[in-house]
Amino acid sequence: MVWGRAPAKCREAVGHLAHARAVSSLSDIVDACDVVAIAVADDAIPEIVRAISEAGALSRAPLVFHVSGGSGTAVLEPLRQMGAKTAAIHPAMTFTGDPKLELERMAGSRFAVTGSSAESSQLAQSIVEALGGISVEVPEAYRALYHAALCHAANHLVTLFAGASHALRAAGVEDPAGLLTPLARAALENSIANGFDALSGPVLRGDTETIRRHLATLEGDCPELLPTYRAMALAAAEELERRSDPLNRANLLNLLGK
Repeated sequence: MVWGRAPAKCREAVGHLAHARAVSSLSDIVDACDVVAIAVADDAIPEIVRAISEAGALSRAPLVFHVSGGSGTAVLEPLRQMGAKTAAIHPAMTFTGDPKLELERMAGSRFAVTGSSAESSQLAQSIVEALGGISVEVPEAYRALYHAALCHAANHLVTLFAGASHALRAAGVEDPAGLLTPLARAALENSIANGFDALSGPVLRGDTETIRRHLATLEGDCPELLPTYRAMALAAAEELERRSDPLNRANLLNLLGK
């Protein structure tokens, strides 16, 4: 059963699901389902929880879970008090709106699982297993930190790539993606294999004058990229300092505004 606040989107979702049907009210779901998945924007979860709690008694003691990354089970507490088993199940995956592609990507992906009890966690892990995923336990207190890490890795990567593409267009490159893709893919693969040791480029070498020229040309030709470039270069330089790298980067750190 599928219920949604936007009937058109609800019908569209049903079209991608075998043996699914749309229902007109949450009461239908509360009365009939042993498992209830809440898949809405993070800020809308409390509203949906309130609507479910007002839809009727949870006589089946269902498992109710949401798929938000940044929230744990606390947001579902009203339903737990009504007898539901509650959990948070978040796929560590980016979604594009292509159901076939996303199902393929989810197979073998990690899912962050937080349960309000051992039983809830076990049930949540069973759902992840049925989806072909791998469960990773994330404590309630660290859900926000977990989600921030994922956003930093994925969402900010999109922002970085878009900024680099914009700068290349300003430099006269007609196909920025074609130029960047092999480089970005190699850098990502190297980072996965070697972590921060995969770093290369002028910050690693301590090439202060090169960075100075970068900052100057960005300020003149692509000023919207300058704050991001400066922040990421500074982050790289500071990480090298934390690792006690022998190269003195005091001038570079000063240039970047530490």
